[in-house]
Amino acid sequence: MTQPVAGKRIVVRYEPDGVRTFEDDVATEWPVTIVLNGEEFATLVCSPEEVEDLAVGYMASEGVLADIAALEDLSYDDRTGTVYVEIAGVDSWLIDSGSKRVLTSCCGKSRQGFVFYADMRTAREIESRLIKLTYDSCLSMMRAMESKSGLFKATGGVHNAALFHADGTLLLARTDIGRHNAIDKLYGYCLRNGVSMADKVLAFSGRVSSEVLLKAAKMRCETLLSKSAVTDLAINLAEDLGITIVGFIRGGAMNVYSHADRITVGE
Repeated sequence: MTQPVAGKRIVVRYEPDGVRTFEDDVATEWPVTIVLNGEEFATLVCSPEEVEDLAVGYMASEGVLADIAALEDLSYDDRTGTVYVEIAGVDSWLIDSGSKRVLTSCCGKSRQGFVFYADMRTAREIESRLIKLTYDSCLSMMRAMESKSGLFKATGGVHNAALFHADGTLLLARTDIGRHNAIDKLYGYCLRNGVSMADKVLAFSGRVSSEVLLKAAKMRCETLLSKSAVTDLAINLAEDLGITIVGFIRGGAMNVYSHADRITVGE
């Protein structure tokens, strides 16, 4: 039985001119357990679509799936919310230590911050300059991402993420109740389908935290667009990892927080 991404609920709404009762759309919150090589590994709470992509993206983001060729089997039981994953050559040290944080210089450079052991091993500096965007193209990509989220328009309860070609053409869009999940669904799709992310722009509706920035680094996306705020550690990491962050893209304005050379006013 495929789980719906939204359901109907009776809501009592209070407004300045009175009270009314109506049926509203509410986003589904669905727990999915990943069983890795026969052992329970993690439980994610997500929107119940593109679950296989989510699992692959999550495992890659955690550093457990270092190479898509190591993925031997993948299946999803939508009745129980269980994803069964078989990965060859899993580093047990990563599984045991991947959730532990350590105070370290950001990617071996000047600033300090809390990062994951797995992130230290998998996040690498991006030195390429494949992407050059204009102010107008940043605004246009954010509008295009938002236009693809019918679930957000219906419920207001999900985050959006999308990948674009450098010319602004939309490649892929995903939504999820979890902001990290939405990105992992993109990541998993690209890994499973052999899509390079190195020359793509990652657009996102949520706050850019250090964890979100590190996901972009692992995906090899050199430019990250967001309609929301950015944290100081995310900026530190972006500066060290060679990633351009553009935040608060809304109302015809935007802020560039790092590596501003990839953004221009116009042609």
